[in-house]
Amino acid sequence: MINDHTIEHTFKMRPHIYFNLIGLLSLCIGLASSPRLEAAESSGKPPNVVFFLVDDLGWSDIGVYGSEFYETPNVDRLAAEGMLFTDGYAASPICSPTRSSILTGKYPARTENTQYFGGPQPNERYKRNTLLLPVPYKSVMDLEEQTLAETFKQHGYATFFAGKWHLGHEGFWPEDQGFDINKGGFTKGGPYGPGKYFTPYGNPRLEDGPQGEHLPDRLATETIEFMQANKDRPFLAYFSFYSVHGPLMSRPDLQEKYEHKAKPEEKWGEEGDHKVRLSQSHAVYAGMVEAMDLAVGKVLDGLKELGLEDNTIVVFTSDNGGVSTAGGWATSNYPMRTGKGWLYEGGIREPYIIKAPGVTMPGSVSSVPVTSTDFYPTLLDLCGLPLVPEQHMDGVSIVPVLAGAEALDREAIYWHYPHYSGGLGGRPSAAIREGDWKLIEFFEDNRVELYNLVKDSEEQHELSKTRPEITAKLINKLKNWYVATDATFPSLNPNFKAPAKANQ
Repeated sequence: MINDHTIEHTFKMRPHIYFNLIGLLSLCIGLASSPRLEAAESSGKPPNVVFFLVDDLGWSDIGVYGSEFYETPNVDRLAAEGMLFTDGYAASPICSPTRSSILTGKYPARTENTQYFGGPQPNERYKRNTLLLPVPYKSVMDLEEQTLAETFKQHGYATFFAGKWHLGHEGFWPEDQGFDINKGGFTKGGPYGPGKYFTPYGNPRLEDGPQGEHLPDRLATETIEFMQANKDRPFLAYFSFYSVHGPLMSRPDLQEKYEHKAKPEEKWGEEGDHKVRLSQSHAVYAGMVEAMDLAVGKVLDGLKELGLEDNTIVVFTSDNGGVSTAGGWATSNYPMRTGKGWLYEGGIREPYIIKAPGVTMPGSVSSVPVTSTDFYPTLLDLCGLPLVPEQHMDGVSIVPVLAGAEALDREAIYWHYPHYSGGLGGRPSAAIREGDWKLIEFFEDNRVELYNLVKDSEEQHELSKTRPEITAKLINKLKNWYVATDATFPSLNPNFKAPAKANQ
């Protein structure tokens, strides 16, 4: 629900969002206040769910979150129809762990899915000259987990998956984890076939299309066809984009559009020995963002044409921050610090939008911190389905917030990334956020950093020495959480060779 505190907080984050909210205020007043879907109540049909998960999309890559270069009218429209979270998080700064957290309702530390699947393991093949060895991790999402899809399927829902999976090899693909239909989900984490983002895809779970077909549009078409075929029964459609992950490749017309569009001045910063993009001006990436948005719009229009719009919950989020410190420097997460691979805000804070007709006020904004483990219990709650206690160990239903509450009954949110993020520059670390405060622990030297995110969302003013009582409290809570989740930690690398010191 929009209120003075939310407006003030959002204004600090992005001034023009503030003015958009003022314009929406009159629309919001007096609208639905009961946490039940109106269409479901009148029709007796359980609500549908459409879940959009975008790969590598940064917090500020969406217009309503502040981008002035990328154009995302369809996602902006979704935000205007539902609730936008300013402080929505992924459970990890890397893709596979967050994807696992959404489908299991558990933190990656608990499921041991702490690294992107296919990333380095601490074995004889590990040759990187790093002070620590990364921890071993499970490179599959265990079949013993009762996934979001399996729970919906148990309650009579048709289930559909489109796009990127990256949660295990064959035998652990979407069709093995509760999805009736799988269009495009398999082992690999990107579209690496012959045509990459264009047919031929070389994808064992997606037939090639006609010449020139573009992958985001194709996946949107598949999603609409599924909704059409199942419009008379409840369904879960999980649209997991390969976009906007590399390889950086745009539709030629969209690339040309952004090459000719007035660009902001190129700005760069530094984080350790990594340069960081601080401006959004990459024309190819901009074209990829718009193509993603067009695919979202196509599905939203399909819902409306099928008469399902008023009985469908829609979720939009990302799996980690935008790539800003290497890998083509695709985007900027500014004012958030760094990006993918880091536990600073740029690596874990995400676009996080939920539209639940009859529950969320159109154009509402919340600054309550929420995370990706919350989706599972929230969607069950919205659909009137029983929760799964053994799965919801780390997520909570945020339906009260969707209905207007200004707080959740939860003390803190946690992250655990005991790995190096390769060329992106992130170091083995963990973090906790409680209220306004966030603490990060770096495992190489046990250093901690403390930030007040409400006053300093850019994480530029480190306060661990000046606020020792808060630092001690958060360290203690983080260590207790390590024990509760049976978190694993990196060990010293016996083959590490310290770089030679430069001549003074």
